[in-house]
Amino acid sequence: MFDRHPGLIVRCSGAADVIDAVNLARERDLLVAVRGGGHGIAGQCTYDEAMMIDLSAMRGVWVNPAERLVRVQGGATWGDVDREAQVFGLAVPGGVVSTTGVAGLTLGGGLGWLHRRYGLTCDNLVAAEIVTADGMLLRASETEHPELFWALRGGGGNFGVVTAFEFRAHPVGPVVMYGAAMYAASDAEEILPAWRAWTAGLPDEVTSRAMFWSMPASPLLPPQVHNRDVFITGAVYAGPADDGATILRPISEFGTPLADLSGPKPFRDVQRLLDWMFPKGQSLSYWKSVNVRELGDDVLDVVLRKGLDRPHPGTLVHVPQMGGAVQRPGIHDTAFGDRSAAYIVSIDGNWTDAADTEANVRWVRDAFNEVNDLPSAGGTYLNFSADLDSASGQSAFGDNLDRLARIKREFDPENRFRLNNNIRPTDAGS
Repeated sequence: MFDRHPGLIVRCSGAADVIDAVNLARERDLLVAVRGGGHGIAGQCTYDEAMMIDLSAMRGVWVNPAERLVRVQGGATWGDVDREAQVFGLAVPGGVVSTTGVAGLTLGGGLGWLHRRYGLTCDNLVAAEIVTADGMLLRASETEHPELFWALRGGGGNFGVVTAFEFRAHPVGPVVMYGAAMYAASDAEEILPAWRAWTAGLPDEVTSRAMFWSMPASPLLPPQVHNRDVFITGAVYAGPADDGATILRPISEFGTPLADLSGPKPFRDVQRLLDWMFPKGQSLSYWKSVNVRELGDDVLDVVLRKGLDRPHPGTLVHVPQMGGAVQRPGIHDTAFGDRSAAYIVSIDGNWTDAADTEANVRWVRDAFNEVNDLPSAGGTYLNFSADLDSASGQSAFGDNLDRLARIKREFDPENRFRLNNNIRPTDAGS
């Protein structure tokens, strides 16, 4: 969606290169964009005539199985992490597409298939190495620069360039029980309420999501869903696969599915199942999301209407389930703003013809506004939002915004890192 041309690209191989780049930007007053895994749909990693600090060559992953810690460089993707961690039967809660960048997902929160059992990605961060605007390389943790560490867990890319993350890992796999049923979209009026009722009683080991989508005639898919509009119910059981078989069985029993893809699968394969639907560089995208405290009938009505009237086959109306371990930390324990949501309604516009951009963006915004105006709406998820103005920034960070602005003033007083969902530093007298 973005055809932008940086004035300079610094292709970093380590923290020393990042330090040099940040120092040059400060000395020459250069606008700075930061590229991690390159998966973000908001286009914030590139800007005309800016310096792009490109971390995409920094993809190293090191696993300490004895302490269940995983160290990850700032340009790595979740596929890189899963490949190394699964050698030891471990996983860090990450995204649902393996090409997603570790950095962007972590700094904005981090939803995936494990968040109800083990929390958000940012909840599993134990330390980060970051180059701040003054060119210093700092280690942030609970005991080292704790305010900066607090801000990195959900505050976005506002505070510097993270060159390395250290995560707590958990025993997962190598095989997990996966549930996925594709129903005719026209049956969703019955299927969606049944899925809602089922998710209300799930143990934390289960993370589920439902979505409207359209299936192409791909050899990767069963023929019976080719060129069909579908409603998908999916889930992963983060425990022994045999235990999950019974718990996930209802996924395929809400009605008569067109296709049932459920069964035990290697966790790495589950993490890659959606990759082919999000090919890099081949879609124009604009997403917006709304947190909802409950999935009431008014929310279902909007989800159904918009799901059945999507402007392009690639567009999703996506409802991830929240709760569980996501809600255990206090609202001020990390910078991640709203933990009260039971679900998220994400309107994920994806299309292919630039001539359709205006109409698709308008449709996403209209759908977002309909959900956001409902009584149960309460905030937005940073990583599922293409743009944030000041009002939606407050919605994303909630009561944490003032504290984030003070930390921003300490570590980036000139707002050098502003090509992001930006938090402006408070005035010195505030």
